[in-house]
Amino acid sequence: MAHELTIPKTGPVLLRNSSLDTDEIWQARIDLAASLRMAARLGLEEGICNHFSAVVPGHPDLFLVNRLGWAFQEATASSLLICDFEGNVIAGDGVPEATAFYIHARLHKMSPRVGAAFHTHMPNATALSMVEGEPLVWAGQTALKFYGRVAIDEHYNGLALDEREGDRIAAVLSDKDILFMKNHGVMVCAPNIAEAWDDLYYLERAAEVQLKAMSTGRKLLPVSHEIASAAARQMREGDPESARLHLESVRRVLDQQQPAYRT
Repeated sequence: MAHELTIPKTGPVLLRNSSLDTDEIWQARIDLAASLRMAARLGLEEGICNHFSAVVPGHPDLFLVNRLGWAFQEATASSLLICDFEGNVIAGDGVPEATAFYIHARLHKMSPRVGAAFHTHMPNATALSMVEGEPLVWAGQTALKFYGRVAIDEHYNGLALDEREGDRIAAVLSDKDILFMKNHGVMVCAPNIAEAWDDLYYLERAAEVQLKAMSTGRKLLPVSHEIASAAARQMREGDPESARLHLESVRRVLDQQQPAYRT
C-alpha cells in the first residue's frame, strides 16, 4: 500500500562535483543503507511501505530517505534519495513514498533535534500499539532503556498524506524519542543513525519478550518507578557509544554477507 508523492519533484540529480558529495555524507548513506538491510534481515520491515530518514550532514534543511518501491533488503548507499522539506528530490533517482515524505519532512523540520527517524510496522512493537493501555509495561530490563522516552499517539487518523498529519504526529512526539502510533506502528527518533538503529532493535526485542510474558496469562511484574528511572539513566549514559559499536557490528556482518549495500 505504498503511495507515490504527487507534489512537484526534481531529479534525478547527480551527486558528482557537488556539495552533497562529501565523505561525511557518503558515510551517512552507508550507515542508513546498513540499517535498512539489517532491519530486513531481522523482519522489521513491511513490504515496501516503511521508511528510514536522516538529516544530511552539513545540510539541516535536507534529509536522506529510502526510495519508493524498493524493499529494505535492496537498499544501497547510492539508492537513497536526498530531499528537501518541500518534497523536491535534490539528489537521487526515484521519488519518496508519500507518507515517508509527509511524516519525515515535517518531523525533521519541526524537531531539528531529530537527526534520524525510523518508521516501521515491526510485528511485536506494532502488536503493542493495537492493545489497550500503555504499550510497554516496564517489566523487563530491555524495556527500561525507553523509560521516560515514550509518547503515544492515541488517535489513528488514516494515512499521512498531507502536511497537517505530519505536523500532528510531530506535535504528539514532542520531546520524546519513541512514538507508539496506535493501530499503526512505531516511530523511533534519535540524534543520529547509530542511535536510531540501536533503539529500533532494542524496542522490538523489548516488545517481543513482553508479548511472550503476556502470552503465559500470568500477571506481569513491573519494576518500581525509582528502579526504572535509575536503570534508564544508567543505560542513557552508555547509549551513544554502545549504539556506535552496535552499528559498526552491523556493517561488519553486512560487509561479509551483503557488501553491495555500500555501493
